[in-house]
Amino acid sequence: MRSVPATVVLVSGFAEHILHVDMDAFFVEVERLDDPSLRGVPVVVGGLGRRGVVASASYEARARGVRSAMPIGEARRLCPNARFVAPSHRRYREVSGQVFDILRSFSPVVEGISIDEAFLDVAGLRLLWPDAVAIGGEIRAAVRSRIGIPASVGCATTKFIAKLASERAKPDGLLVVEAGTELAFLHPLPVTDLWGVGAATKAALSSLGIRTIGDVANTPVETLVRTLGTAVGTHLHDLANARDPRDVGAGPGTRSVSVEETFTDDLAARDDLERELVRLCDRLEGRLRRVRLRGHTVTLKVRFADFTTVTRSATVEGDVGFRSELWPVVRVLLDRARVGGRAVRLLGVGVSGLETDTGARQLRFGGERVDAASRAAASIKERFGEDAIVPARLVEPPSDSERRRLR
Repeated sequence: MRSVPATVVLVSGFAEHILHVDMDAFFVEVERLDDPSLRGVPVVVGGLGRRGVVASASYEARARGVRSAMPIGEARRLCPNARFVAPSHRRYREVSGQVFDILRSFSPVVEGISIDEAFLDVAGLRLLWPDAVAIGGEIRAAVRSRIGIPASVGCATTKFIAKLASERAKPDGLLVVEAGTELAFLHPLPVTDLWGVGAATKAALSSLGIRTIGDVANTPVETLVRTLGTAVGTHLHDLANARDPRDVGAGPGTRSVSVEETFTDDLAARDDLERELVRLCDRLEGRLRRVRLRGHTVTLKVRFADFTTVTRSATVEGDVGFRSELWPVVRVLLDRARVGGRAVRLLGVGVSGLETDTGARQLRFGGERVDAASRAAASIKERFGEDAIVPARLVEPPSDSERRRLR
């Protein structure tokens, strides 16, 4: 008879079994690991050229109004005494791998959302720990002691609320939204905290007098559907009422992988555009390879000098991941973008429809040698680094003095 209440206690202690772990100002904190003089002062990580943007800002810089994606010039104006640092992406990936190793040491059910955040389902640990909050605290302590950077954790019954909780736990904190208190937590929050509410959706909701998540919850779903469409209306109504049935790890943790580059000087010549796109395809191959993913849909992003942005996508037969597979698709998408000599300030390439790379390839006539070459190049990069082998098109021609010396 006593086993029944004991079981109830164990399960109820893990009602808030979903954790969202988010590194605080991750790029900044990694830079501080390598340069302790950056501690305690405003720090901005981002492109340092005329068109650079902020990738990450310390909380000291955020207090002065600096935000991610802000032009670096505006950040300098707002916080002139900040230390400005160029990003070290290879180093960030290295530390990210260490963080995820720690997370997987606690639970096998880890869904990475980005380089510095993940969901965990810890329900399976209920016999080893008193509650999920204790696990969240131990994760924060492990990241701090083993790596030396802070992390914030949100604990809740759903993924959506766990993420909101971690945002409100920042910096370097832990917040649990206990089962049964979800609506009290959600309803005072601004409507923009709902996933999927951008500027256009916010304007449409404002026309209905909706300002908070509670307003959404109390609006008939039929009204939301009539204003926003079936998919968006029902999605927002569910979230506002704490209905989020998604499991951690149910499907790919990453919906897409992409790379992009903002140029110091605009590009217009077709050859220059193609050269940069080859470079982006090479970088994208590296990212896909590191997370062992391949995809079915390739997307090209072009932003012109007047900030007009166009995207073109193509879904391919089979899957792609190697540069040799990406580049032919991207070249066709560039034709479809009809650049026509217009000045381009940004290019981006992405892959979605992701699946785990099993090593299997769809057979195609004449493709075996290309695949073998791609696999060989990938092996060299994994052993010696991404710069160990590059496409011939990206190799700078020798100078006149070098030509004479080679003769």
